Amino acid sequence: MPHRDSPAPSPHDADWWRQAVVYQIYPRSFADFDGDGIGDIPGVTSRLPYLADLGVDAVWLSPFYPSQLADGGYDVADYRDVDPRLGTLDDFDEMVGAARRLGLKIMVDIVPNHSSDQHVWFQKALAAAPGSAARERYVFRDGRGEDGELPPTDWPSSFGGPAWTRAPDGQWYLHLYAPQQPDFNWDNPEVREDFHDTLRFWSDRGVAGFRVDVAHGLAKDLRAPLRDLGEQRNYQPDELPDDGSHPLWDRDAVHEIYRGWRQVFDAYDPPRFAVAEAWVRASRRTAYASADGLGQAFNFDFLGARLDAAELHTIIDSALADARAAGATSTWVLSNHDVVRHVSRYALPGDCTKRDIEAWLLTDGREPAPDLPTGVRKARAAALLMLALPGSAYLYQGEELGLPEVADLDRADLRDPMWVRSGGRVKGRDGCRVPLPWTRGGTSFGFGPGGSWLPQPAGWGRYAADAQRGDKQSFLELYREALRLRRTLVADERLEWVGSRERTRQGLLHFARAGGWHTVGNLSGEPVPLPRGEVLLASGPLTGGELPPWTTAWLRTGAASDR
Repeated sequence: MPHRDSPAPSPHDADWWRQAVVYQIYPRSFADFDGDGIGDIPGVTSRLPYLADLGVDAVWLSPFYPSQLADGGYDVADYRDVDPRLGTLDDFDEMVGAARRLGLKIMVDIVPNHSSDQHVWFQKALAAAPGSAARERYVFRDGRGEDGELPPTDWPSSFGGPAWTRAPDGQWYLHLYAPQQPDFNWDNPEVREDFHDTLRFWSDRGVAGFRVDVAHGLAKDLRAPLRDLGEQRNYQPDELPDDGSHPLWDRDAVHEIYRGWRQVFDAYDPPRFAVAEAWVRASRRTAYASADGLGQAFNFDFLGARLDAAELHTIIDSALADARAAGATSTWVLSNHDVVRHVSRYALPGDCTKRDIEAWLLTDGREPAPDLPTGVRKARAAALLMLALPGSAYLYQGEELGLPEVADLDRADLRDPMWVRSGGRVKGRDGCRVPLPWTRGGTSFGFGPGGSWLPQPAGWGRYAADAQRGDKQSFLELYREALRLRRTLVADERLEWVGSRERTRQGLLHFARAGGWHTVGNLSGEPVPLPRGEVLLASGPLTGGELPPWTTAWLRTGAASDR
């Protein structure tokens, strides 16, 4: 069956994603067209020329579906519509058409592990009797205890507290996240077929790909009796079993689901693709990125790493090997809607753990005091390293402006359910979701004609796109030039390391790609000699033939043996 956006196929079209630069938009915080303080789809359309000029290949939209915002839009009430506060399906179609005319592809978030409790299916389930077909679309169970007053298992919610909530009739339903996000039962064929229809719905509207939320969570061991987790209750991805035997996460059966998705994707020309958000062992990530599965999987090791040459060398090698094994390409990420922005992370002491960063947020970003100039230098150096690597680079809105985390949001302004569910122990993700500054002034620094749904800092205008445009030293111009050069330099997907491991241990990360394109990162506190060659771009000023600390340079040089 022909699809309305299906041009004559070409190998380039089919493989567009392999080395693409994808820009993530959190719609409520990107651009507000109608002035209600909430970003919307027409706002995205209005800023597409900016993204085309920036030089990205595709735009990924975080959820824009009807939602009660119990989890920032990841509680979806209708998978085939646009939240009225954000626009209409006609607005969406207009955005896709505008993107196509600018040479941009559109990706959307799909949230298959759970729906909103406002979804028509869940409302029917609550109204139906235990054991009914309506309840079989979700996970309902009787409780334990004399009167069923205890949850069916000890399973925890990822947002804090138990993963079970009692329905009015006494049964309990499963939610691995907020209570307003009941988990689907993916053993139910009706659930599987309905999601196939959803994938077709958006693909028919011109969507080129999908980011799959909680891709490792769909298949669960729901055989009676349900198993308690015991010591596995608070898992880390590297602590998951390597045989797929965990009751909730990364079960082998999940890949049968994605083989069905692949059949849907391959019915289009060019085929649709997807990238998995799968928090699993590195050794099991490749299955999500396989050719008969989703096609690509996020590798968050790079995001979570210290800016240490030896550590990054190991992570890059491992990621490229895993991608080759899957027949895919690796993904590179520095920030997204779920983590503290990397300018601020790099401004903290280098040995800070995730728990340390969460504690830093609870002090409103004061303890330890961030060294923002160093964070800026490191972030610029990391950007050039990331954009030079083979594979797809995923940028989070505002990182091209060098935005820091807004760590001092007042408690009364917090919207993230983590804050409430954790009892105030985790401040949450609102600080990276503060609406973007587009202009130096205005009621919301150009975000829209009114205010903004999260308060912007008083000095936000200094980061604005119009304040940085044309300033050769700005973050924005660094990203624009890097993406322009990247289009001319990217060839095959190979990478060759240059120099000894000893030099790497001393802080120098040096690799080469086809055509004599060399990337040299000095991730140390001391200057090092700059290799011979034509400097194409550097993350900071170069002086006297040296590469300063925390600086990356792109060069066009001769053979690696000449170094």
